[in-house]
Amino acid sequence: MPAADIPSAAPPGLVVGVGARHGVDMEEVAGLIGRTLAAAGLSAGGVVELATVEAKAAEPGLVAAAARFGVPLRGYGAAVLARVAVPGPSGGAALAAVGTPSVAEAAALLAAGPGGELLVGKRKSAPPGRPARATCAVARRPAPAKGGQVGQG
Repeated sequence: MPAADIPSAAPPGLVVGVGARHGVDMEEVAGLIGRTLAAAGLSAGGVVELATVEAKAAEPGLVAAAARFGVPLRGYGAAVLARVAVPGPSGGAALAAVGTPSVAEAAALLAAGPGGELLVGKRKSAPPGRPARATCAVARRPAPAKGGQVGQG
C-alpha cells in the first residue's frame, strides 16, 4: 500500500502550537487561543491538540489550557522544532530561552503532520500593562486519504 493510502493515526482537525514564558496563567493562554480562533473564523470545538516545546510541556498554564479545551498537550524537542521551516520565527528570544527559533508555528506544523497547513501564523497575547507571555499559531491536519477500491472503467 503506498504511503499516501495509509490512514494517518492522528485525527483530522486543528492543532494549536503554543509558546509561553515561565509562570504564564491559563487565562492568558486560553484567552489568546480563543481570540485567535474566533478572529480566523475557526471553532474551538475543532481543536484536537495543543503542542509546544518539551521544556514548556509541564508549564501549569499550558497544561490547564489544554484541559480547558479538553485536548492533550504534546511536547516536542527543541532540536526537532528548530528543523521546521516557519514563516515567522521568533528569533533570538525563543532560541535563547528554549533552543529553537520558533515554538508556536513549528509546534503547530509538526503536530499537524505531513500535509498540514498553517492557517494562522504566530499571535501574541496582549495583557494590559505588561509584556505578552504567550504565543499561539493554528494549523490544520490534512483529511485522511481515502484508500480502498480503485475505480474501474
